[in-house]
Amino acid sequence: MATIEEQIKETEAEIDKTQVNKHTEYHLGKLKAKIARLKMEAEKRRSQGGGGGKSYGVKKSGSATVALVGFPSVGKSTLLNKLTDAKSEVGAYDFTTLDVVPGIMEYNSAKIQILDLPGLIRDASKGKGRGREVLSVVRSADLILFIMDPYDTNLHVLINELETTGIRLNTRAPDVVITRKEQGGIEIKTTLQLTKITEEFAKEIVAEYGYVSAEVVIRQDVTVDQLIDALTGDRLYMKAILAINKVDMADPEYVQQLAKKFKEWHPVLISARSGLGLDDLKAAIFTHIDLMRVYLKKQGQEADLKEPLIVRRDASVGDVCDSLHRVFRKNFRYATVWGDSAKFPGQMVGIDHVLMDGDILSIIIKTTGE
Repeated sequence: MATIEEQIKETEAEIDKTQVNKHTEYHLGKLKAKIARLKMEAEKRRSQGGGGGKSYGVKKSGSATVALVGFPSVGKSTLLNKLTDAKSEVGAYDFTTLDVVPGIMEYNSAKIQILDLPGLIRDASKGKGRGREVLSVVRSADLILFIMDPYDTNLHVLINELETTGIRLNTRAPDVVITRKEQGGIEIKTTLQLTKITEEFAKEIVAEYGYVSAEVVIRQDVTVDQLIDALTGDRLYMKAILAINKVDMADPEYVQQLAKKFKEWHPVLISARSGLGLDDLKAAIFTHIDLMRVYLKKQGQEADLKEPLIVRRDASVGDVCDSLHRVFRKNFRYATVWGDSAKFPGQMVGIDHVLMDGDILSIIIKTTGE
C-alpha cells in the first residue's frame, strides 16, 4: 500500500496532467480535497513523531511583529538596519542571513518588532533552503512585508509557498460551519444561492475529505478552494503588504508600472540603501497592523499626550482595561472619552464602547470600600 507521501505525489501528478476546464473542475476539486486530507494526516503523524529538525525560536516583543519575506539578496537586511536598532549582516550574495534577526521599529509611539528572515526560494514549503523553519516564523507574525527587487518580480512564487503551508493573505475565513453528526449523512444548508459550486458537489467534497455524516452551513458564495479551507480548519489568515526595493536603480516609469501591477498588495516604493520612501513604509506598516493610539487621562488631571497606549484598532474600553491591569475591568464604574469615538467631548461611556485612534480616555474605577 502506498505511503501518504506517495499518495500525495500521485494526486499532485494527476492534477498537473489534468487540463483545467468546465468539464474537469469537479474532478480537480475532489483531488484538491484529497490532497488537503492527506497533508493533514501527514502533518499529524510528523507532530506525533516529534520530528522536524531545526526550528527558529523568536521571542515576540513590542506591540506587533512584522516578518520580512522575500527572495535572497533583495535587501531585507539593509531594510531591517534602517528601520530598527538591529544589526543584520549585509552582503550582495544569496543566503547572507542564516538566522532570524529581530529589531524594534518605533513609530507613532508604538514599538513594532521586525524580523529579518533567510530568503525564501521555490519549494521552501517542501523544506528547501530551510523553508519550513522560515515559514514557521512567518506564521507567528502579525503582518507579512514582502520585499521585492524591481527586476525579480516573481511575487507569485512567494505567495504560492505561503499558501501551500496554509497561509491565506488579505482575505477572511470563509463563512462555513461544519458540524459532525453521528448519522444522517451529509446535509448542505445555504443562506444564499451558490454560483461557484453546486450543493451536490459541495456534498461530494465534504465526503472526499472524510466526513460520513455532517451538517454544513454555508453563508457565503464559496469556491471549491474556500470550502476545502473550511474543511481543514487550520488555515491562517494574515495581512500582507509589498515594498518594492532598489527603485533608485530602476527606470521611474517602469517602477510606476510595477506599482500598478501589484496594487492589490498596497506597494510602497523604497530604497533601503538611500532611505527613500522609508517614512511611507513605516506609516503603511502601522496602518496595516491595525494599531492605534489611546491617550490616558487620570481623573482631575491633564491627559498624557506624550506616551499613548498602543492597542489594536477597534479596541473597546474593556480591552484597554485588560491591557492596564485586571483590577480595572473588575472594579470598572464608567469611563469618559474625548475624541472621534465620542458623540461630544467628555462623553460618559461603558466598558463595551469602541475607541478610535487618538482618543483621550479616563477610566473611573471603584475605590476600596465602595
